Amino acid sequence: MKISELSRRTGVPVASIKYFLRQELLPAGRATAATLAEYGDEHVQRLRLIKALTALGGLSIAATRNVLAAIDQADSSEGALGAVSYALPVPVAAQSAAGDEEEAEADATAGAEVAELLAALDWQAPGTSPHVQGLTSALKELRRLDARYAPGELAAYARLAESVARLDLERAAGVDDPVALAERAVIVFAICAPVFELLRRLAQEDQVRRRAAGDGAEAASPR
Repeated sequence: MKISELSRRTGVPVASIKYFLRQELLPAGRATAATLAEYGDEHVQRLRLIKALTALGGLSIAATRNVLAAIDQADSSEGALGAVSYALPVPVAAQSAAGDEEEAEADATAGAEVAELLAALDWQAPGTSPHVQGLTSALKELRRLDARYAPGELAAYARLAESVARLDLERAAGVDDPVALAERAVIVFAICAPVFELLRRLAQEDQVRRRAAGDGAEAASPR
């Protein structure tokens, strides 16, 4: 197909396709003349992934290039999922303005709390994981505001998150092609996460309204 057809099938403007070609995010098409080239289904798939990473995932061109390189080198579906997961922005709490010594002590306390939680859950995540570091920062900020979780509360939330994670990965089940899997991962990680957060807020709204109406007993009971 010509570049105009590639644009029509993917919804990506021709100018953007040419830009992705110059940035080497998209492989060159098969040259048919000095200024013409033909593109195939692999270019359609690649463009869909680029669009997902940049538009849905909010990644820069440089970050997108790194993700694509990692996906191309991945030898398993888990590798492709991991590349996308580590590349997407990580929610991190704002850093406090405490002094160096106090900050180091707060980091150590929150880090120990996260390590203890991961060990109790038997979750496989290295200390270098951006998600471990993000959770450490968040817990440190909660402690600074005197709003930390009570013993057992964080583990209860973590178990719920574990159930959601299983459902998330089931949506990627049966996809063996690394590029198609990476596109699905962006959708799950970047788009389904806000859906879950909105469901959580709707549930909170329901609970608040029930409690305000004096129906706390029913609000607290499972259905």
